[in-house]
Amino acid sequence: MPDVMSSSRLIGVGVGPGDPELVTVKGVNALRAAAVVVVPVMAAPDGNDGGERGRAEATVLHYVGAEKVVRVVFALNERSDRERREAAWDAAGARVAELLRGHGTVAFATIGDPNVYSTFTYLAQTIAELVPDVVVETVPGITAMQDLAARSGAVLTEGTEPLTLVPVTAGAEVLKDALGGPGTVVAYKFGRQAGAVLAALRETGRIEDAVWGSALGLAEESVRPAAELDGSPLPYLSTLIAPPRRDGGRGGKL
Repeated sequence: MPDVMSSSRLIGVGVGPGDPELVTVKGVNALRAAAVVVVPVMAAPDGNDGGERGRAEATVLHYVGAEKVVRVVFALNERSDRERREAAWDAAGARVAELLRGHGTVAFATIGDPNVYSTFTYLAQTIAELVPDVVVETVPGITAMQDLAARSGAVLTEGTEPLTLVPVTAGAEVLKDALGGPGTVVAYKFGRQAGAVLAALRETGRIEDAVWGSALGLAEESVRPAAELDGSPLPYLSTLIAPPRRDGGRGGKL
């Protein structure tokens, strides 16, 4: 058994938006070098593993064997029941701490980047309390906004333009405020509020060049102009890019 006080390492590995070809070489090496790769799964109503393979797990299995992958239940996307969410974080932290004691090096695979709206953040904070001397590292991953920009041809920033990233899980008003400002605005997790997002784009005059996408790199991928939205709900993990109007020609934003 490894000495948990001197050798435990928890590595958050960003595995990108879903396309297995978008995992970095460093990310693949980290997954393969770890003794165990933890993947988050959605909790069923009874709090147990819901059984559905998540996007992170599907990506990881392109690079490591299933025998190395350990599913850990999280109350993913749980915002209304704080007690249930906290209990899920505590249980997940205890399970990963157990894995660290038994294996020494544990990788946690997260879609996108581990430092951008990732479950890994909460896990790392929990583990720091349970295993005080653990070394926590992260391997950056390609984000959904980068992938959507590449697939749609949208330019995220030019010259001195700012870039604003907004999660719409707390409501569309924060997105509307951002759209009223300068630069490109990116919205994450807006699918359930597609109607409000569409209204905000129209009210702020941002709909013409905006694009949205979901399931990027997967068989069910959809990349469309935002002008084609009709307000119907979209997949939860939908991403929106709303560039500013660029009328200055080449280098006009410098």
